[in-house]
Amino acid sequence: MKYLHTMVRVRDLDQSLDFYCNKLGLRELRRKENEQGRFTLVFLAAPGDDDAQVELTWNWDPEEYGEGRNFGHLAYEVDDIYKACQRLMDGGVTINRPPRDGYMAFVRSPDNISIELLQHGDALPAAEPWASMPNTGHW
Repeated sequence: MKYLHTMVRVRDLDQSLDFYCNKLGLRELRRKENEQGRFTLVFLAAPGDDDAQVELTWNWDPEEYGEGRNFGHLAYEVDDIYKACQRLMDGGVTINRPPRDGYMAFVRSPDNISIELLQHGDALPAAEPWASMPNTGHW
């Protein structure tokens, strides 16, 4: 058995691609449009890690999905959690759980999907402003 992907339904494909590609740093691997089913699938992966994919599913007809906290979260390892969080904040992304411990943070996609960021290797030393930053939402 081999892990293939995690599927996430999105309400606005352009907004979601901006988040996942331009802000989070994933890249688009392939796209499939199904006119009969009226949906688009976009497969994304972190650079150099094509085996761990996220499938964005965009249904052309508007639907409300709710938050679905039972989904859980997507998790990505980063080389420098502080730089990653700063880059995301500079891009307008809210850090729901800042990396106070130098190891773990949570952000939210435009569709309220929790994204966990984990520091590669050992935790970085605690640093401001992160060490004293409060949580801004559930994660």
